[in-house]
Amino acid sequence: MKRDHQHYSGCLLGGALGDALGARVEFSPYKAIIADYGPEGYRGPGAADILRITDDTQMTLFTAEGLLRALSRGREKGIGYPAGNVYGAYLRWLTTQGERVDPGHPWYAPDGWLIGMRELHAVRAPGNTCLTALRSGRMGSTEEPINNSKGCGGVMRAAPAGLITGVPGGAFDLGCETAAITHGHPSGYLSAGLLAEMIWHIIRGASLQDALAEGVKVLRTREGHEETLAALQLALALLEDPLPLPHVESIERIGGGWVGEEALAIALYCCLAAGRDFRKAILLAVNHSGDSDSTGAIAGNILGAYLGKEALPQKWLEKLELAAEIEELAGDLLAGWREGDDWWRKYPGY
Repeated sequence: MKRDHQHYSGCLLGGALGDALGARVEFSPYKAIIADYGPEGYRGPGAADILRITDDTQMTLFTAEGLLRALSRGREKGIGYPAGNVYGAYLRWLTTQGERVDPGHPWYAPDGWLIGMRELHAVRAPGNTCLTALRSGRMGSTEEPINNSKGCGGVMRAAPAGLITGVPGGAFDLGCETAAITHGHPSGYLSAGLLAEMIWHIIRGASLQDALAEGVKVLRTREGHEETLAALQLALALLEDPLPLPHVESIERIGGGWVGEEALAIALYCCLAAGRDFRKAILLAVNHSGDSDSTGAIAGNILGAYLGKEALPQKWLEKLELAAEIEELAGDLLAGWREGDDWWRKYPGY
């Protein structure tokens, strides 16, 4: 079994690295990336660079916080409501972006660990769908969608749903519900459910291929799964083509990664194409014309969970913003709950 701190840390740190690296080239057409960085594209940070996370990692961390607070709630009150606690965490994230939240909102409490972290109050191009949904004051769900968005803002933050244990529901459903808070189209939340399910199996020792197969078994049972499944099948077909295209052409045939099913399919393509080479996977995942930070983040979550922290380039980690705090949060996800007032102050579960 791989349920150890190395693999939990690898998942969150890997996602943060992919996010931060992708942010350097997001919104740039591939031709512009080549013009700026040379024929191999962007190859990673320079000596003086800092790898700064974006809203992708910010929201991933708040997803983890919400799930940990749900465990605290379950311990203290005998019942947890993970989606509600994650929603409360997203409202705290919303305030870090300079937005006002009704102080009387039943799920809002401006406390806990993350909201006090100054670096998380940086505004790093937050997604409009997430902002609009959270501003509404209403929590979306798979049963009562808040909109018809299938943007990748749900899947890019879903990895902690595959790491947590002890909360009600399986990883797939938990990933779906956390994404559906802001993204109401099935392709927006089913891609998140599939990522969480894959992480769940990977962290327990499954290969990438076996984890994908287990996730697809669940995906096929869900209404509206066809787009997500088709994107995955296209990615696998491109990998298996006896006359393969250059990787960037294959990635751009899958899409730009702006929507959930494309972002997950691109990330999986890059992980499977790179094998056990984390650096190669992330550079493939960010060097294209689309949503580079999200595809990089998802690829980093997957391959980081599979290979563990030791496979992540140390020189990149040394430049990563909040690396120590992200690793600490990974350890808390592994623990799930600890006795004592310090834990309650960190993750109160009202």
